[in-house]
Amino acid sequence: MQYFFHTPAAILRHLDNLGLFHVDMSLTRIKRALRLLGLTHPPFVTVQVLGTNGKGSTSAFLASLGQAHGCRVGLYTSPHFISPAERIRIGNAGDNVCLPWPMKRWIDLANAVMAHASDLTYFEFLTTIALLSFRQEGVELVVLEAGLGGRYDATSAVTADCLCYTPIAMDHCDVLGPTLADIAYDKASAIRSPASVCTAPQFPVAAEILAAQARRVGATLTVATPVAADVPLGLCGLYQRDNAGLALAAWRVLAPMLGKDGQDSKAQLHGLAHACMPGRMQRVPGTVAYPSLLLDGAHNPHGMAALVKALDADHIHPAAAVYACLYDKDWQPALHMLRRYLGAVPFFIVPLHNPRAAQADDVAAVYNSVLPAMANVCAALPQALTKALTLQNVNSKRPVLVTGSLYLLAELFALHPHLLSAHCNA
Repeated sequence: MQYFFHTPAAILRHLDNLGLFHVDMSLTRIKRALRLLGLTHPPFVTVQVLGTNGKGSTSAFLASLGQAHGCRVGLYTSPHFISPAERIRIGNAGDNVCLPWPMKRWIDLANAVMAHASDLTYFEFLTTIALLSFRQEGVELVVLEAGLGGRYDATSAVTADCLCYTPIAMDHCDVLGPTLADIAYDKASAIRSPASVCTAPQFPVAAEILAAQARRVGATLTVATPVAADVPLGLCGLYQRDNAGLALAAWRVLAPMLGKDGQDSKAQLHGLAHACMPGRMQRVPGTVAYPSLLLDGAHNPHGMAALVKALDADHIHPAAAVYACLYDKDWQPALHMLRRYLGAVPFFIVPLHNPRAAQADDVAAVYNSVLPAMANVCAALPQALTKALTLQNVNSKRPVLVTGSLYLLAELFALHPHLLSAHCNA
């Protein structure tokens, strides 16, 4: 076999050259790659998780449920915070976590991918490596989180045994279309076979589109219900009840395919209680270097509405907030929602090191258009955390909220990598 890569660093350079945000709407390349690599119908049970908000959390609940029931699990998510290795995780039966698959193990697989399909995009390349690694490691259940849309998402090139839909909302409008119906049609297009479909409650137009597509291909559609308020969850936030309920509905479909008891309440409770996904209402104890934090990647109106509702339900009123966002998200309505909830709480806006970042001064102007003007632009994230730490010393029981983009959280995790492996309910 020809060697294109000899080190993980060479793979990272290749990924950088492909471009993280390059999108080429087609399944032709990856379907050809999967066919040549024998992965069109892989030797494991596969669930694809689609939607707009809550995909990562639902995927984490599903992986944890699988492990709790004795399955070796492969978990594929996006985006990553520090390293692409975070996207490909493997969890042993009975363990409580899925661990990143080390990049030194990627080398032979990445060379195999290049030998068969050197033209894959960033997400296609990673998706193919993930599937190869899961086959090599003998996993029984694979959870694939879709990246963008459904019709042409790389994860849609795989034959799924079950599809899971989190709430569909306005996002990626520049690619998927300007209306909720456009976005729902694109995501519903992943329903291509009679495989079971589970969905969270949806906006009416999205619900109608999903139901129509399921009928068209003869798929059974199940609308999930939230788990009860007294069920302990590994992920914080009122909205996680919906994500856990969706994962549980899907697990009950998947369990018989895996030879597992879909009604094992003890294993179900264990799985739900031990799920973890960084950056989703994640609580971080403070130190001398940074205040106690509440981290959430809410980046669009639907996600921000869920965050604000969760803060209110848990009676959390932050001592301060640190915020940044991407310009191509619908950030202004989301920002106004947060502004209404926070009131006169000090608000620090930081620049993101990202080509899609909204200008901090523009964000501050929008925030301060409602008086009192509480937004201040900081030169960088560390300065914002230092200012927030001073404020929190006066309000010691109130966390500092960090939100607006998963890419902001990525910069925080890069500064303090140990927080990435901290349990979500610390």
